[in-house]
Amino acid sequence: MSSSSSPSAVSNDLSIPVLTPGGNAQQVLDAWLARCERLHPKEIDMTLARVAEMRQRLNLNFGPDTPVVMVAGTNGKGSTCAMLESVALQAGYRVGLYIKPHLVHFQERCRVGGRPVDAAALLPHFEAVEKARGELALTYFEFTTLAILHKLASEPLDLVILEVGLGGRLDAVNVIDADCSVITSIDLDHTEYLGPDRESVGREKAHIMRPGKPAIVSDPMPPASIAAYADSIGADVRQLGRDFSYSGDRQQWQWVGRARRYSGMSYPALRGVNQLLNASGVLAVFEALYERLPISAQAVRAGLALVELPGRFQVIPGSPMLVLDVAHNPHAVAALAQNLDQMGFYPRTRAVFGAMADKDLANILARIAPLIDHWHFCDLPIARAATAQALQARFDEARAAGTLQTPKEVGASLHPDPASALAAAAAEADPADRILVFGSFFTVGGVLRNGIPRLGGGVQPEAES
Repeated sequence: MSSSSSPSAVSNDLSIPVLTPGGNAQQVLDAWLARCERLHPKEIDMTLARVAEMRQRLNLNFGPDTPVVMVAGTNGKGSTCAMLESVALQAGYRVGLYIKPHLVHFQERCRVGGRPVDAAALLPHFEAVEKARGELALTYFEFTTLAILHKLASEPLDLVILEVGLGGRLDAVNVIDADCSVITSIDLDHTEYLGPDRESVGREKAHIMRPGKPAIVSDPMPPASIAAYADSIGADVRQLGRDFSYSGDRQQWQWVGRARRYSGMSYPALRGVNQLLNASGVLAVFEALYERLPISAQAVRAGLALVELPGRFQVIPGSPMLVLDVAHNPHAVAALAQNLDQMGFYPRTRAVFGAMADKDLANILARIAPLIDHWHFCDLPIARAATAQALQARFDEARAAGTLQTPKEVGASLHPDPASALAAAAAEADPADRILVFGSFFTVGGVLRNGIPRLGGGVQPEAES
């Protein structure tokens, strides 16, 4: 989209999707989403002014008895949100969750009572935003965020969990006042918007904190800018390693907070080396909100044991083994590489990889290249994505420059989409091998579109439960 057009200039020829009797709600929702993509001349327009105005027009508020937890960070946000939801559900609370982006269907972003809402349930809230916006040209993210917030505000909820998108300070979610904020691990991503270093990124994320309210920081080595901003507004910072901590052995782990402790816990169901950091932040949230939202030790244990989140080091048994991970920045890919290294021996590992062109591709490739025997680079259905050909060119350049450590006989191939890349990888792999699908949400979502792939004599889609 052109960035030179006026943000207030809205085309009048955009028809409003309507669900007719007997119509397909999913198709109507898809039409709304396509319309939202055309409303604003920019995909990203960093400001809170429009959304703050819309909050007033829509009278968007959550009741005084419904605490709101807001989660920001570079990596670990989705896992933190999923564990918060799972523990609260096990405690018997009715939870509303806004999580993003989605893997297959948009309505995955809005969950009530532990399940994605139906497409039809979202349509009245898109209509409400459209009616209220007048001549305001909202971006796709602003419009859809407002529609989901409007849906959640209409529900009788005991807890609302909101995942921040790209940043913090100017993110659309930040028009809501959080009762408790969480900042997960901080690293470099979206530097064109958030700044060139961790201090800049941390400063942007810190703006989800509120004066006098608890702010959980689960990054063990956070940028100093987070504490500086918290001090300037008087937030109640609870820092991992100072206000809460964890320890463990190969069988179980323990958590100690300011006034509560849990011991002898099984490890969270989500796999990966960083999940105890995320789980520790989750327990710090529930300690901070305990007077308003009491949580039993049994709910904690059951919630962490039963939590699910597709695409976060998701291991799918089969022949060959399949691993799905949405790691798409160097920090997340480094953790992914460590997780893969701890899985045991596999004769060969094939990687299906697709990513946005603005990512730090050189460092992403460098972090994981030693583990990959064959690359299946794929195109993605979005203009911002790097083409498969461009990905291979970056790989070849880095290898020729000597900045990649690769197996002696590494291979590469190009594919038009993630599903065909996975099919090719499965056809060429031996049963004892491992296939990794990683990168953009579009990459992982592309192989989940027809269900969870079960590998063994080819790709056999199986419906998700």
